[in-house]
Amino acid sequence: MIVATQIRAGSAIVFKGEPCKVLSVQHVTPGKGRGMVQTKLRNMLTGIGFENRFKSDEKVEKAFLDKQEMVYLYNTDKDYFFMNNESYEQITLTGEELGDNVYYLLGDVKFMVEFFNGQPVGVEPPKIVELKVTDTAPFMKGATAASSGKPATLETGLVVNVPAFVVIGELIRVDTAEGKYLERARS
Repeated sequence: MIVATQIRAGSAIVFKGEPCKVLSVQHVTPGKGRGMVQTKLRNMLTGIGFENRFKSDEKVEKAFLDKQEMVYLYNTDKDYFFMNNESYEQITLTGEELGDNVYYLLGDVKFMVEFFNGQPVGVEPPKIVELKVTDTAPFMKGATAASSGKPATLETGLVVNVPAFVVIGELIRVDTAEGKYLERARS
């Protein structure tokens, strides 16, 4: 058990018997009365997001998640299949369970799959992935890197803002935490 003031964004807690990912935390101190901790949570089993306010001295159970490195194999219409390279055990996650992480799924990409009581509840993609640009506006001579950029569609369907010099077919590096362009990939 931890005190509510020790809750941090990105951690996992047990709320009403179910594991929840902490999306954001804000400490609120009203003019009179006791301080509170306002949190945005996402239920890791159902994917439903909600807010909850804890008293600053309230005890909260920390969720202990088992993490296993697994490789993305393939998908059907709505199911995505992962395999543990050591035990060859395979699991299936739905698109709803993966959320925006579906945009980082490429063959043989390793993910950290989170388990709660033996049940897969979420995934952590690698911090940086390399994706190919499949569609973007053509390069315009005289455009500078300081301009606002242009949208580019990547091979997985993700749309990111890229500098004007990026062209179709180029491999770029993307930050998975924010879904942003970082740089051209080294070839």
